[in-house]
Amino acid sequence: MSFRLSYRADPGNPWFSWQYLRDNSDTLVAALRDHASLTARAVLIAALIAVPLAVVAYWFRPLAGPILAFTGVLYTIPSLALFAFIAPYLGIGTVTVLTVVVLYALLVIVRNTVAGLTQVPPEVREAAEGMGYGRWGRLFRIELPLALPGILTGLRLATVSTVALVTVGVVVGRGGLGQVIFAGFQNNFYKAQIMAGTLLCVLLALVLDLILAGLGRLLTPWLTRRSS
Repeated sequence: MSFRLSYRADPGNPWFSWQYLRDNSDTLVAALRDHASLTARAVLIAALIAVPLAVVAYWFRPLAGPILAFTGVLYTIPSLALFAFIAPYLGIGTVTVLTVVVLYALLVIVRNTVAGLTQVPPEVREAAEGMGYGRWGRLFRIELPLALPGILTGLRLATVSTVALVTVGVVVGRGGLGQVIFAGFQNNFYKAQIMAGTLLCVLLALVLDLILAGLGRLLTPWLTRRSS
C-alpha cells in the first residue's frame, strides 16, 4: 500500500502542527491502520513459530542452546542488511517486511517461553505424571498455562519492538508510519510530519502493550489474587 503524503507548509517548520494533522488525517489514519495490521500479523506468525520452537528446546535440552543461538544470531543482523538479503528473493512489499520482523521477534518469544516452561515447579510436573498425564497432556493442561506469564511477557516485548521495526519497511515500500516519517525527511525535513509519524508509533506501541497486559490479567487471574 502506498500513501500520497501531501502537507501544507508551515513557515516556522515547527515540530508539531494542528494544521498538518487536520490536512492529512486520512493519510495518517491509513498509515496507522497499515502499521497496526503489519505488527499484529508479524507477532502472530512469530508466536506460531516461536512457541513450538520453545517447546522443542524445553523437551530436548541439548537443542535449547542451538535454538537460542540461532534466533540470537538472527536478532543481531542489522535490519537494513536483512531487508537487502531477503528482498531479491521475496520481492518488494508485505511479504518481505513480515519475514524480516518475524525473524527479529523469534528470539524474544522463544527465550521468554522457555523461561516460563522451565519455571514450572518439578512437584507440579510429578503430580501431573501421577495423575496419568502424558507429555502432551502435561504440556497443554499444566505447563503452558503456568508458563503463560512468561509467554505474554515475550509477546509484549516482541510487539513493542515490532512496532518500531516495521518503520524500517519503508525501504521496501511497506513501512506504515515509517513512510510518513521518511516522507518528512524528503519534504525538506518537515518536522511536523516526522513528529506525527513518530508520536503515532509510540502511541500504537503503548496501546498494544496495554491491551496485552490486560489480556494477561484476564488469562492469569491467580497472579492477580496472589499479588492482592
